[in-house]
Amino acid sequence: MLKIFSKSPSLAFLFSHPAHLIACGFGSGLSPFAPGTVGTMFAWATLPLLRPWMSDLELLGFLLVCFIGGVLAAQRTGADLGVVDHGSIVWDEIVPFWLVLVFCPPGWLWQGTAFLLFRFFDIVKPQPARYFDEQVKNGFGVMTDDFFAALYTLLVLALLRFILS
Repeated sequence: MLKIFSKSPSLAFLFSHPAHLIACGFGSGLSPFAPGTVGTMFAWATLPLLRPWMSDLELLGFLLVCFIGGVLAAQRTGADLGVVDHGSIVWDEIVPFWLVLVFCPPGWLWQGTAFLLFRFFDIVKPQPARYFDEQVKNGFGVMTDDFFAALYTLLVLALLRFILS
């Protein structure tokens, strides 16, 4: 389901607590139009800045820490905004899409396909993503439904790579 705005957070809200800054994707979630898509684009733009500093194993560890921190940040930010999965909370798009990009074949065509697939699965929410979106009303549910969107994206990319090779 598309996220519904109860109130639009401001820059003051963004900087009022570190959890808000993280959950709102360092401001990318404040976009008035398609904040989830903007958050995913933020992930796409920032992973190349992170990758040179970490081995693949270190990067996966970093993503695990980001996921756990995201659970806490989304929980706090959702509570402060009065909506568990507020549209401005985009860390749940950023971390899973970073994971997709870690395993995505190189090249703009693959990454663009990954972007479109991830957004599709994030919006459609096939099971079990829908379960976490609808039934688990906390930071863990916010982060986990997008994790499943990432897994579906990676599965389709693997199938495409197999078919095309």
